[in-house]
Amino acid sequence: MELKNKISKLRIAANLSQKDLAQKLGISQQALNKWENGNAIPDLEHLIQIAKYFGVTLDSLVFDSNNRIVEEMVHNKPLSPEYEQNNIWELYSAGLEAEYQQSIDEGKDILDYENLFKTVSKMPSDGKKNEIADILFNIQYHAPVIAGYPYEEPSDLSEIRRLLKENMPEMKLDRSELAGKIEGAWMGRIAGCLLGKPIEGIRSDELNVLLKKSNNAPMYRYILSTDVTQEMLDTFHFNLRDRCFADKVACAPADDDTNYTAMAVWMIEHFGKDFTPNDVLQTWVCQQGKDAYCTAERVAYKNYIAGYRAPQTAIYKNAYREWIGAQIRADYYGYINPCNPILAADMAWRDASISHVKNGIYGAMYVAAMLACAAGVKNIEDIIEGGLSQVPYTSRLYESVSEILSRYREGVSQKKCVQYIHSKYDENTEYGWCHTIPNAMIVTAALLYGKGDFGKSIGMAVETGFDTDCNGATVGSILGMWGGIHIIGKEWTDPLNGELETMVFDIGRKHKIKDLIERTLAQIDE
Repeated sequence: MELKNKISKLRIAANLSQKDLAQKLGISQQALNKWENGNAIPDLEHLIQIAKYFGVTLDSLVFDSNNRIVEEMVHNKPLSPEYEQNNIWELYSAGLEAEYQQSIDEGKDILDYENLFKTVSKMPSDGKKNEIADILFNIQYHAPVIAGYPYEEPSDLSEIRRLLKENMPEMKLDRSELAGKIEGAWMGRIAGCLLGKPIEGIRSDELNVLLKKSNNAPMYRYILSTDVTQEMLDTFHFNLRDRCFADKVACAPADDDTNYTAMAVWMIEHFGKDFTPNDVLQTWVCQQGKDAYCTAERVAYKNYIAGYRAPQTAIYKNAYREWIGAQIRADYYGYINPCNPILAADMAWRDASISHVKNGIYGAMYVAAMLACAAGVKNIEDIIEGGLSQVPYTSRLYESVSEILSRYREGVSQKKCVQYIHSKYDENTEYGWCHTIPNAMIVTAALLYGKGDFGKSIGMAVETGFDTDCNGATVGSILGMWGGIHIIGKEWTDPLNGELETMVFDIGRKHKIKDLIERTLAQIDE
């Protein structure tokens, strides 16, 4: 059934005139008449409003009986003006260098186009550049995989499951410890995020100097405003003036690394544990403004507004499809599935598949599974093995994380392990800095070499560079789940004052962390 017919059928069934419904929706009767005649279609905000008013799902409006988007909302619909107001970095053409490296890493046969990608990436940002970029998108999208490519990396869940090894660790959940573990996971994530947040974007060569100058190397405490001297402000290229220093915040400041965790609480409460990828997309639109999303998430958000559905939202003009975004969104699925890494990874896949592919998805499944395992295993290595149990053994991520685990077991020093990570990925490139794989390697190394010490572990995760706040948050979350709140010293929790700022509409600007913990525990028991 066409969308126009669905709207008119709902209206007639409710015994409403066009005038009546238009008044209730706060629109003109003329606008409603156009919708019902098929001369125009409602935007997403009005579709959500219609669905809520009549008590139907958004999916029932925009998808037909074959689970395909209704004819009026096919792809290539123009974006409404507010979504066309892009920052330069939002344009696909701005990410061409990242796209080229991403495609090469995926094994796509595009070496002959290297110079073209690099040349176009340096062109002025105008319509011509965007036109050529669209052509390059089609080239890389349709490019075959080179002969002999050593990895098999599906994005479909059933295919992922086919490529898993059976290396699940022994787990036992002690219900008496669960509340303390969930509190530890939340507080650990928030504290680890705050540790890395002031220096996010600073590369390790400058970061190491900063830490040494402030007597915080190896990193063992928060960076304070008093650590940042005028000499540092004059020396470092990255702006350190307006940062979230622990001695200057009244609570945990808003950050995407904690926004997504808080938003997951709301989503599970409203859609249940059997939520779909499109439920996640609906949550994004309803619960955060566009500016709350970055890189792959911003692309997926805009693709959804334009009429795409998952997994197309993750694919269309998305140069960031294996970046870290899905990995930072996955923690909550481990929280609510203690000792059930399979279900945790399944939920992580449903979330990740709207914005990421391949290793971008695997990173989310890896983290969610690690957190689920952390609730019931004895040692750190079992946490990592449990995470790997949900990652295809034929993937780059599995290979890279396994290499870190092997080096640790062989007695390779922490310093040499960090050097190895930096030799594999260049944090001075946008692609390397924010890619899932190097950051997953850092998380793994920090867990292993930290040996269960909370401060040492999150300190290593942050001082190693790359995506500092993301890695600090993930390591803190996993260790907090593993050891419980008692392993996190008050020096990490006191600056938070028990409150978390978010950008999530129905969570609120400032929210009690205790409330989020209680809502999480309630969802575990459902």
